[in-house]
Amino acid sequence: MEKNTKTTFRLNKTTKSNIITYGIVIAAYFAVQLLVNAGQVSSLMKGLLVPLCIYTILAVSLNLTVGILGELSLGHAGFMCVGAFASSLFSIATLETIPNAGIRFFFAILIGAAGAALAGIVVGIPVLRLRGDYLAIVTLAFGEIIKNVVNVLYIGKDSQGLHMSMKNAAALNLEEGGTVILNGAQGITGTPKNSTFTIGVVLILITLFIVLNLIHSRSGRAIMSVRDNRIAAESIGINITKYKLMAFTISASLAGAAGVLYSHNLSALTATQKNFGYNQSIMILVFVVLGGIGNIRGSIISAVLLTLLPELLRGLNNYRMLIYAIVLIVMMIFNWSPKLIDFRKRHSLKRYFGKNKAEKGGA
Repeated sequence: MEKNTKTTFRLNKTTKSNIITYGIVIAAYFAVQLLVNAGQVSSLMKGLLVPLCIYTILAVSLNLTVGILGELSLGHAGFMCVGAFASSLFSIATLETIPNAGIRFFFAILIGAAGAALAGIVVGIPVLRLRGDYLAIVTLAFGEIIKNVVNVLYIGKDSQGLHMSMKNAAALNLEEGGTVILNGAQGITGTPKNSTFTIGVVLILITLFIVLNLIHSRSGRAIMSVRDNRIAAESIGINITKYKLMAFTISASLAGAAGVLYSHNLSALTATQKNFGYNQSIMILVFVVLGGIGNIRGSIISAVLLTLLPELLRGLNNYRMLIYAIVLIVMMIFNWSPKLIDFRKRHSLKRYFGKNKAEKGGA
């Protein structure tokens, strides 16, 4: 007698959560595309689509360092700066060599991410020996160093190749017909505008895939064990330096990829305090803290809301920043107040659905 066997495919809780996160991003992308095609999105909001992708990638990548690794980094804008300028230099230098814009931009993303990863390794090896406030101060200093080095750097191109100087453009000694690519504090002009909303969403999905799979992998569990109890992790043979450097480097490379999107969305790129200074790093940290430290989905939501909010409130000129500040305070209280956390747990939908299922099962 043959028995009928049924094969059931069940997704575990982690996989379901990851699929929901990807689904939210994809659904938001198609919703925005429908609104754009229907002419319901203003030109101002269209201009914010790529920056939304940039800040989402930055928030998710920084959450890997702050939330998963448990180290406070204030130099994230410095890694973004490395990726932005490295990719712009590559794109301008290879305009004639690689005429296909798509292929050139693909390599620019790889070079920007690799350059930022290299900077992460160079900075991480000595810096990750520090902890807490000391690490925050050193990473903040790194971001400022990168910005100031770029402002005194001059790079040009002629038939002999690339020339570099830290004096002025004349010291490059370019041949007739040579061009200055990076002109010190004046930055880079003429970067191809290859960044699009679609490419930005693809990079967000890649970022989420890398970060979420790392978190739930063996390496991710080792990283979180270092965060939770350094001594206990070391006592069972976990290489603390290796895993801290791994998380820091991946976070830096993803920030570099965001920098590529940023530089290829502007006609002129300069290393100013507003673009790559400590204010930018702190703003990215605000996204992470308000979304919930260690909460990847929360980082996405907070990055989108806080990027859109100043523009949505532009009509209230006199009160725009006041409302923005109040929203920040309310979100902080809602996310981190112990009483509100208990209230959300008591009144969550999952709790009620769980009760209904239990009642049905009991009946």
